[in-house]
Amino acid sequence: MKFYLISDNHDTALGFRLAKIEGTIVSDKEETEKAIDEAVKDEDIAIMLITKKAAEFVPEKLNDIKLNKVRPLVVEVPDRHITADDDISNVADYVKDAVGVKL
Repeated sequence: MKFYLISDNHDTALGFRLAKIEGTIVSDKEETEKAIDEAVKDEDIAIMLITKKAAEFVPEKLNDIKLNKVRPLVVEVPDRHITADDDISNVADYVKDAVGVKL
């Protein structure tokens, strides 16, 4: 079982790659849908991390997976687009709180 990241930017993908979490970078709805479909087909992927901005491309698809699929667990994570008003200190803490896994 492994993590997989779908990100809308290179910086977030690089940070997760340093934590040994592979993924893909998307820039529009079609690329995001394709990346999600591939992640769902891969039985090794247990947790799919997706940046909030990338998740905004396909909210209906993510809701369908969350409600109707056993796996992967979908976790939306903040990225470089978070503001000082957000109540999240950093991405690693967010993932730890959401999934219980320390990166």
